[in-house]
Order: sequence, then structure tokens, then C-alpha cells
Amino acid sequence: MTQPSQAMKRTKEEINELIREYQENESPLAQTALTEQYTALIASLARKYSRGKHFHEDLFQVGMIGLLVSIRRYDESFGKSFEAFLIPTVIGEIKRFLRDKTWSVHVPRRIKELWPKVKTVVDELTTLYQRSPKIQEIADYIGISEEEVLEAIEMGKNYQAASVDQPTETGSEGSTVTPLDIIGSPDEGFERVDQKLVLESSLHVLSDREKEILKCTFLENKSQKVTAEQLGMSQMHVSRLQKKAIEKLRREIESNVH
Repeated sequence: MTQPSQAMKRTKEEINELIREYQENESPLAQTALTEQYTALIASLARKYSRGKHFHEDLFQVGMIGLLVSIRRYDESFGKSFEAFLIPTVIGEIKRFLRDKTWSVHVPRRIKELWPKVKTVVDELTTLYQRSPKIQEIADYIGISEEEVLEAIEMGKNYQAASVDQPTETGSEGSTVTPLDIIGSPDEGFERVDQKLVLESSLHVLSDREKEILKCTFLENKSQKVTAEQLGMSQMHVSRLQKKAIEKLRREIESNVH
């Protein structure tokens, strides 16, 4: 599929009407209009997960399939906007493709599913302890054996989407630091990806302090404790403002027309 130069802006009601037309009559005109409306969004999601890799076009095509799936399954009676249903659906399709298709060697399915969890836990524990976690700590956190953690890390080196064993810098004591030591995983939960995508069009409803708190906790993956210290307030205050900001964003997103 090729990306159109510019899709016309449509209201939420117009989008829902096109979806109903396609669901009831399989209208090719409705399908084309909806495809043009969301091609740019699908391309953006594909770029976030391909990160310039050679399979970007494959992820774009997978995302377009996710769009068609979303059009068929969307039910406006649940009160959720189509975009709020579309984004996690497309991300789910992309993640399944990456899990099943982008390993350079054959890897057991359980390792494919365990490896993202290990990367996520490494990120969380690194933030918690302010250091790289030990294998035993990772295993205890997930509830698996140390051997399974080591197996997942070793097999994860064959995953094309991230070279976790490639040194990226040298530590203060001369030791090498790899991405596994310092970064988390994009599989940390599509909620964060969803929020990051919609924040750009909804941030105007937040105060400067609320924006700063969401930036720290969601975009920079800082803990509430670290955020509180950085902003000079209590952790409880950070928690309250974070919840308030998320609720304001939720209401804005549901009422927005994308």
C-alpha cells in the first residue's frame, strides 16, 4: 500500500458512519476513506517499532492489516473512540509479527515470550536499584529460574530488533555497558506507547507541572520517588497529580477528533 499525500480531516461522527457503512455493506469506498484517514498513523507506529530496520515496510503492511481488523471489530457502543481501539490493535499485530518473524535463528516460543519480559524487568529493576540487576534478582522478580533468565538473554542475542550484546559505552571503572544494562524494552506495555502517541494532541489540557510529571514518569520512565525529588515535592503529591493528569487526558482523548 502507498501512503496518500494528505487525508482529509473527518469528525468522530463521520468516522463512525464510515465504519458502520463498511461493517454493514462492505463498502469499498468506506474502506478506502478509512484507509486514507489512518495511513499516516499506521506508518508512525511502524516506524516506532522498526527503528530504521529493513523490515519497516513489512511492519507497515502488518499495521494496515491491523487497521482492517479494527474496522471490522470496532463497536462504538462501548464508548471508546475508534483511535483508542485502533492503536493497541495495530501494536498487537506488530508485536506478534516481531515475535514470530524477526528472529535470526529458530527460538522456542516460550523464549520468544519470555525475552521481552526479561528486558522489561531489567529496565524496572535498574530504575529501582539504580544499577544493573543481578540474574537472581531478575529471576525472583519474574518467578522463574536463573537458568531460564540466562537462556532468554542468550537467545535474545539472536533477535534482530535489538543488539543487546553490543557494547555502547564504557563505565567509570572501565567496564563495558550494553543496551541490556541501560535501556528498557518497547514491549513494556502498549499503554505507554498509546499515551505517548496521543499526548501530542492533548497536552494543552494539562498544567505545566502536570506535563512535567507525565514526562518524567511515562516518557523518561522515572519512578514517582525520583520524580518527586527532582520536582521538589512529596511522592504522594506526584501520585495525585499524575492520576489527575491522566484522567484529564482520558477525557480529552475521548472527546478529541483525530
